[in-house]
Amino acid sequence: MNDNPRNEFLVHPPTMAKPERAKGAFTLIELLVVIAIIAILAAMLLPVLGKAKGKAQGLQCMSHLRQLTLAWTLYAHDHNDRIPYAATWQGASSGLDFSPGNRSNWDVEDALKRGVFWPYCDNASIYKCPGDKSTVVPSNGPFRGQRVPRVRSMAISIWMGGAGPPFEDSRGIFDFGPGINNNTWRCYRKLSDPVDPGPSSTLVFRDQREESIFGGSFFIDMTGYPDHPRQLQIEDYPADYHNGAGVLSYADSHAEIKRWLDPRTMPPLKRNSDYLFQHFLSSGPTPSPNNKDIAWLQERATRKIK
Repeated sequence: MNDNPRNEFLVHPPTMAKPERAKGAFTLIELLVVIAIIAILAAMLLPVLGKAKGKAQGLQCMSHLRQLTLAWTLYAHDHNDRIPYAATWQGASSGLDFSPGNRSNWDVEDALKRGVFWPYCDNASIYKCPGDKSTVVPSNGPFRGQRVPRVRSMAISIWMGGAGPPFEDSRGIFDFGPGINNNTWRCYRKLSDPVDPGPSSTLVFRDQREESIFGGSFFIDMTGYPDHPRQLQIEDYPADYHNGAGVLSYADSHAEIKRWLDPRTMPPLKRNSDYLFQHFLSSGPTPSPNNKDIAWLQERATRKIK
């Protein structure tokens, strides 16, 4: 027995108790690992979620185009089979652009309610593709100084109804160049006219790129059709908001989502700009030889007058 408690302390020093970790708590390293895993999963899921959103918007856009095409059909039924002029169906006082003073950009009363389809589809939302995020800041009216969405992104093929006055002469002839005139190519004036390529294969509406849309119509230039693909050119650009795809409707009222194949059909977006339209005005059509998207559109547009 050791009679010296001090020596006992020296021989057998007391051990220090380790602090116990609170139950359910994480260490810093564990937290960092969890955060890293979440970041990796988010990076993997974001593209999937983006594609899912694009697909959902595409389906909504299809619904909008079907409703507009039904209104187009009902109008013809009420007007002795006559379809409206493609260039002027929307009734706006001016075409779309990004001018702050242009009421047609933002005013439903001016841009849509004056149009021939409003009695058949009085819902402003169906005139615009949900993927079109273009905006304008009006310089007048109730939205002055506010950034607001533009009201329309839908247009009708020029071959379905024609240009109308003042773009046609007294004989009903319009001529915007060798590939867009009804001296050479058929212009369908009545609902019963498109027998070739047929109502289920003749385009009516489509959603347009925000930089390309102006009036109520879109041009499918027929230059090079069907046997000279190196001569193909593009004037109006279809929308590609749905994962590189656009939505189009046909004379039988069905609609589809079309994925574009050629990157020249989908140039980089210049948001809130009418760049493509202005480029066409200054330079004319853009050559796009062997563009499969243009050939696909031509096949569903019109035919040469025999």
